Parts: sequence; C-alpha cells; structure tokens
Amino acid sequence: MTAAPSEDDLLHALAAGDRRALARAITLVESRRPEDIRRAHALLDAVLPKTGRARRIGVSGPPGAGKSTLIEALGLHVTGLGLKLAVLAVDPSSTRSGGSILGDKTRMAELAQAPLAYIRPSPSRGALGGVAERTREAMLLCEAAGFDVVIVETVGVGQSEVAVADMVDLFALILAPGGGDELQGIKRGIVELAELVIVNKADGDLIGTAQHLAAEYVAALSLLRPLSPAWKPEVVLCSALAREGIAEVWATMERQRAALEGAGELARRRRGQARDWLWRQVSEGVVAALRADAGTRALAQALEAQVEAGTLSTAAAADRLIAAFRTKA
Repeated sequence: MTAAPSEDDLLHALAAGDRRALARAITLVESRRPEDIRRAHALLDAVLPKTGRARRIGVSGPPGAGKSTLIEALGLHVTGLGLKLAVLAVDPSSTRSGGSILGDKTRMAELAQAPLAYIRPSPSRGALGGVAERTREAMLLCEAAGFDVVIVETVGVGQSEVAVADMVDLFALILAPGGGDELQGIKRGIVELAELVIVNKADGDLIGTAQHLAAEYVAALSLLRPLSPAWKPEVVLCSALAREGIAEVWATMERQRAALEGAGELARRRRGQARDWLWRQVSEGVVAALRADAGTRALAQALEAQVEAGTLSTAAAADRLIAAFRTKA
C-alpha cells in the first residue's frame, strides 16, 4: 500500500502546480478523520503565504438558469486570456453515500479539457448555504497551486445560497428569462448580496423577455443599498450557449475588482471574511465537541425527551446543556 504523501511533499507539489497533488490536498481537507484533520490544518497553515492573489468569484442561481453552461463559456474565455482557472462546483449529496451526484466535469466537458482549467466537484453533505463544508479551504489550496481565478458554483437550490457570498470577492447571480414572477420573487435574499446579475439565455425568441427581465432587475437593484460604496451592482445580458456577451460579463467582473481594490475595500472584505469564518469554525467545533461528550450526550437525550413532551422550553434546555458542558470543560 502506497504511503500518503507528507504535508511537505504536498506543499512542494502544490507550489509546482501539480494537479494530482491539488486533488489529494482537497481530499485531505474534506476528510473527517482526526488524523487527516491534523494534517490538513498543518498544510493550510503552510500554504497561507501563497494565497490571496486570485480572483474569487461565487456563482449562484436557480436550477435551469444555465450556471454550468455559463461557467464553461466564461472559463474558456478566461483561459483564452492565459489565466489559470479553478472551478469548485458544489453538488447535492447522495443520501446514501454522501458523494457528489451530478458531476460538473460531464456538464463542462469542453472546459474540463482546457489545459489551464481545473474542475473539482465536491458534495455538499447537507451543508447549508449552497457550499460544501470545506469550500473555503479548497479555494485557498487552488490559490496556492497558482490559479488566477477561482469560481465557486453553488448547489443552486433557492434562497439559502448565501454562504458563498462570505468567501468571495464577487457574488454573481445568474437568471434566465421565462422563470415567472413567482420564481423571481423568492430570490430577494440573494439579490441583496449580488454585485452582478447575469441574465442568461438572451438569444432567439427570448431576447425580448431577457431584456425586460434585465430592466426589472436594474430597477430593483437601484432600490437596494450597495454592499460597497465603491461599486454599484450591475446587470449584464448574455447567451452562454451562443457564447455571446461573455466578454462583457468578464469585463464587468474585472471592473468590480478594480473598483474594490482602488477603494481598499477588497482587503477589508477579505479580512472580515476570515474573521467571520474563524467564528463559524469555532461554533462548529464547539457543537461537535458537545455532541461527542458522553456525559453531555446523556443529558441531551433527557432534555430532548422533555422538549418533545412539551414540559421544557427549548431555550431552557439549551441553557442547561451549555451550562453542563461549560462546567465539565
């Protein structure tokens, strides 16, 4: 049996742009084995100085909007400019295996063959917010491997697609004409976080409908407070299938990045994201430790029974559980 590569071996291979090393490194950070977690932390600490230079882009949108088709068209445009592109595609998880069930390498077949592109599907494993548990860490590894652009494609299941906005420089929302007012209405929470709205499928008989949808979102965005005083969200029309308007989409993304950099907002945003991610990790770790503690687990089962029976409020039960865990700690 071949021994697993050491953190130093992975680090050197990543710095050299080794794709297999990148795949192994991402698998390592996604692992839940205690020994792998320790190794992953050491690797991430080591690569941090080599991160931070890539463009970080999040892409979301409802099913049928053409996210994968647009990312492929955009990716081919970006790699055509000589930039290295990594796509972290978060897929819904199989309820049986926990694995990825859609497989973006098959949906982006042409981009998958591009020498400067790398596509990594990851299962969401039930994580909320449309991203996988270790998407942020995988993004850092891609940066350490020398990628110039990292695109995170979310699951795309509805209004919960907001966690990606907390780890990228630009959150782009993809829409398609003909979705109906009801479908468009459920995405307000996402729209408030989007700094770029891309109306896809603006071709053929749908051009008029796409233009009307774009005008509606221009009006809607004008009523929302921008996330940054340096950038006012924009709406762009394109057809990913016909490869039309893709250059304009990329040019808008570049202008947004330049605006944030010029105002010093990009560095401030990334610092805030790192701080928020720290406390999210702390919260997850505390809950995991609480659930793993045998004594607390017994108390939790008793409190759950009382809550289910309606004899104890959830707030009181939570306070008792936290107090017991704190005392033991």
